[in-house]
This record gives sequence, structure tokens and C-alpha cells, in this order.
Amino acid sequence: MSSSRGLVLVTAAGGNQGRHLVPQLVAAGHEVRAVVATEESAEMVRGWGVAESVAADLSDRAVVDSVMTDVDRVYHVGPTLHPHERVMGMHVVDSARDHGVDHVVLSSVLHAILTDLLQHEIKRDVEEHLIASGLEFTILQPANYMLPLKLRPVVARGVFELSWSLDRRQSMVDLADVAEVAAGVLADPATHAGATYELVAPGRYTGYELARIISGVVGREVPAVQIDADDYLRAWVGDADPAEVSHQLAVLRSITTTYSRQDFVGNPNVLTWLLGREPTTFEQFVRRELGA
Repeated sequence: MSSSRGLVLVTAAGGNQGRHLVPQLVAAGHEVRAVVATEESAEMVRGWGVAESVAADLSDRAVVDSVMTDVDRVYHVGPTLHPHERVMGMHVVDSARDHGVDHVVLSSVLHAILTDLLQHEIKRDVEEHLIASGLEFTILQPANYMLPLKLRPVVARGVFELSWSLDRRQSMVDLADVAEVAAGVLADPATHAGATYELVAPGRYTGYELARIISGVVGREVPAVQIDADDYLRAWVGDADPAEVSHQLAVLRSITTTYSRQDFVGNPNVLTWLLGREPTTFEQFVRRELGA
């Protein structure tokens, strides 16, 4: 399979962003090499029409080199809560440089300079390494994702749960909007070379305000409930041995502490400009996901 657009490598291709981005890239005619963590995910992603789907451990530099061959552009997403996220990002940047990749698009995080947040510190380090690499790059900094996972307690138990203070305000962003921006950058990398874009939807919401929006959509009261990081982790990894998820727990505890101490907000102007339309609101997200 070939494409005049060149080969695009997408990491964490079966994850939160990849599920939105990869089908868009395929539909637009890109040749996509999708990298995932497991053979099960690789089989799922093959069904999206990619040129190649590979299960690979990106913490191994030799493995990263093997999937970087003949790649023109890279979209790198650090896998959620992975203990080796930093080294994976460093390997991707170094391998892309050594293989002469034309452009690397990095999915980072809004306000990566907030190093009290462990996952921000990791992404900040990868950003710095990419900027210093000599590669052409674009950095995307999305706010907190509007995740279907966060609506599961609404359906299962009629409550909306957050693992930080319900009085603090947060900005959010829809994953589909992030993927739309990423697809646009990958289609026209020269226009976006050297750019760092904050991706933020309109609104700065407390946990109580988010619960009221959900209540309005479902037509009944859905209370907001604060849970601790340990309980929230179970939604991600189930009843795993705490020793095996120590990194994940440390990340979530840092989120609980920091988001309970200060607001985490941004501005929607850049995302609005990149999309050429108004970004998806939290209410629109809730209607779409609960309707589905």
C-alpha cells in the first residue's frame, strides 16, 4: 500500500486519541503504521484499514527503531499512566531523528510546566527533548479529556465522580476535537512547524457544575461525589496488585493533590481557530456519549 502523503506512524493507536485519529487518517488517504501495546489491540486496529498494525514495547529502543523504518511523520501519544512513558517518548524522538523523519507531532498536556503533576513532568521532559532534537515538530497540549470512562458511574450508579475537590474549576476538551486538530496538522505539517498549541474547549467548570450539566441531559438529579485516587484507579485497572500499579497510583494521587489545591484552566481561542468552528462543549459531549 502506498500514498503520496507518506507513511505516518501513530503510537498508542488503539487508545483514547487513536480510536478517533487513526480512522480519520485512513479515510483521508494516509498510509498508517499503527503501534499498540498488545496483539489484541493490533487485531482491532487492523480492522480500521491501516497499512500495518504492530504490537511493540516502545521502552525498547531497538523495537522503536524497527517500527520507525521508512516513516515520514510521527504522531506520538505517551500511553496513559504507563510507568515507562518518559523513556518511550525519548526513544521515539531519538529514533525519529536518526531515521530522518520529516515531522514529529507530540501529544503533550495543557500546562506541562506544572511539575507537581507527575504526568506533566514526564511530558515536559519529552517536549524539551523534542525541541532540542533538531526535528521539525508540533506540540499539542490538550486540557483534561472528556472521557466516556467518567460517565460510567452516571449510568451504573447515578452519580458523577471526580478524584479531586469539587469546588475547583477545570477546563476540558473533547477527544474527537483533539483528533481533528491532529489530523489537520499531519496533513499540512509545514504550516504548523514549530508550533505549540493549547487545546481547550469553552467553559471552566466545578465538579458540581459538571454534575448539573449531566443532570440536565438525563432529566434527573445526578449528584457530584468526590472519591480518592485509589478508588479512581480501580476504574482503570480493576483490582490489580498495588505493587504493580505504584506508578499509576502516584500519578493519580498527584492529580488529586494538585487539582484540589488549584484550578486547572485554559483558553479556547487556539482550538477554535484550528478547528474553524466552535469546539465541542461538555454538554454536547454528554449528549453524544449517553445517546450512544
